[in-house]
Amino acid sequence: MKNLKWLGTIILSGFLACNSGGNSASTTDTVATMTDTSHNMTMDTTTALKALPAVPAGAKVFFKNLKNGATVTSPIKIEMGVSGIAIQPAGDIQEGFGHHHLLIDVGDSMVAGQVIPTDAQHMHFGKGQTETEITLPPGKHVLTLQFADGAHRSYGSQLASSITIDVK
Repeated sequence: MKNLKWLGTIILSGFLACNSGGNSASTTDTVATMTDTSHNMTMDTTTALKALPAVPAGAKVFFKNLKNGATVTSPIKIEMGVSGIAIQPAGDIQEGFGHHHLLIDVGDSMVAGQVIPTDAQHMHFGKGQTETEITLPPGKHVLTLQFADGAHRSYGSQLASSITIDVK
C-alpha cells in the first residue's frame, strides 16, 4: 500500500509537471489516485483538480524577521508573512488562499503550477503555519518563501521571496 502511495505521488508530480507550461483553456486537470496523509489531501481519478487560482493583484510573501544579508546562528527562527492573499491549510483550492513553503538552497522560486516536492530542501506548512525553526550548517544559504495553493502547486515567482543569510 505504501508503494502505491508513492506511485500515486510520482504519477501526480509527472502529470502536473507536464501540464504546467502556461495557461490552458481548460479549467480542470484530471489527477491520478493519491492519498497524501502528510498534507491531509485525498484525490482520486473521479475528482478534477481546479486550475491554479490567479494571484490577487498586489499579493506578496515576505520574511517578517529576517533581512537579506543577515548573519544568524542556528537554530534559526523564521517568521513568514503574506499580504493581499490569505493563509489556509492545504486541501481546498480557492482563489485568494494558499499556504507557505520554505525552499532551502534550491533557487528563487518554482515554476507556477509545479507541485512542490517534500524533502529536506522543500519544507511544507500545509496546516497554515506562519513560523518555524530550522537548523543549518555554517555558511551562506538562500532561503525562499514559496506560496502555493491547496494542492501544493507553486504560485511561481509572483508569490515567492528569497533572501541570502550567513549562518555562523
